[in-house]
Amino acid sequence: MTLASLRVFVLSVATSIWMPVSRQILFDFLRDERLRSKWDILSNGRTIQEMIHLSKGQGQGNYVSVLHANALNANDSSMLILQETWMDASCSVVVYAPVDSQSLNAVMSGGDSAYVAFLPSGFAILPDGNKSSSYGGSYETSQEGDGGGSLLTVGFQVLVNSLPTPKIIMESVDTVNNLISCTIQKIKVALRDT
Repeated sequence: MTLASLRVFVLSVATSIWMPVSRQILFDFLRDERLRSKWDILSNGRTIQEMIHLSKGQGQGNYVSVLHANALNANDSSMLILQETWMDASCSVVVYAPVDSQSLNAVMSGGDSAYVAFLPSGFAILPDGNKSSSYGGSYETSQEGDGGGSLLTVGFQVLVNSLPTPKIIMESVDTVNNLISCTIQKIKVALRDT
């Protein structure tokens, strides 16, 4: 069976919300691997370490990195996260995709990347145009003069059964909606408590 003969269905879900912190603060929070366990359900409480950091273009936040999720126990497989972050005058972006270490090692050794399951998810952050925010924590003041709140767009992609039925599709929609809701709630709590 060739890859071309496989039928794959991907469910993409996105939503946008207003956050009462500046774009710079939200961007710094979401791209910091040390804070990832506060919002990323996929990290499952594991600490995340940056293995590779490749700058791209000018700007402190513009880079591609490979993150490693430490195993919780001996039976836990190691998960890698390929992440790209970018910020310019118009918006900030944090895009990431979990990938298994064997697949990434094969590609880095010259293997064909077409056989790697790669479903990016992430965030786009835009300033809301206001000059003040409402959270009282240490994240209240912007470093870039980009005061006020932000518009945060959260997007996830999930692989659905190769022969989806209406029931499987609705279960997948419910799962992704819960994932987005939980992620947004975790981000709000973490920013409030920091």
